[in-house]
Amino acid sequence: MKSRRNLLKRSQLYLILDKPRFYRRSLENLCRKIPGSGIGMIQLRDKISAKKDVLKLAFKLARRLRRSNTLFIVNDHPDLALFSGADGVHLGQEDMPLEKARLILGKGKIIGVSCHNLRQALTAQKQGADYIGIGPIYASATKPEYRPIGLKVLKQLKGKIKIPYFAIGNINKGNIGKIVSSGARRAAVCRAAEAAKDLFRELQVK
Repeated sequence: MKSRRNLLKRSQLYLILDKPRFYRRSLENLCRKIPGSGIGMIQLRDKISAKKDVLKLAFKLARRLRRSNTLFIVNDHPDLALFSGADGVHLGQEDMPLEKARLILGKGKIIGVSCHNLRQALTAQKQGADYIGIGPIYASATKPEYRPIGLKVLKQLKGKIKIPYFAIGNINKGNIGKIVSSGARRAAVCRAAEAAKDLFRELQVK
């Protein structure tokens, strides 16, 4: 059985599979390449499909990744994370409260929370989040409704947030150095991974 929190602590690169953006790639091929790739976490983010279809795909991915050292996270839905056998759920600020999600998933599963400023990050940490996604650092086509928060917030988190946090928001190989110099040691990627020739090497946090 995976030691989920140990794997979380070691994770530096978090891949978000966003439908329909990533569905041009073969998920079967993707899963075969993951072991030893440097990707510590994968999130299924599907805000388009019916829940029954999201569950079907989540179950498939959870089964493929179960024996790997890659954590599998379902976006938004603690119930789907539980039923599919995923390692946890990722919640937005307007999703189910963390306390309720914990009641559904229990203590063994991982819960991550999207945060956009230091106050939200401190609140998520206090409420028992296992990790935080902080952003969007730069303007992102994945979440165009959010204004970019820039690098300043990353610097504010340093020393105050003790749980793992992943910088997110249009991060790519051209700006990953600025992310690291601002104090972040972990990053979540979506569009940049889609465009990468070598999905598993170009975007690792160093």
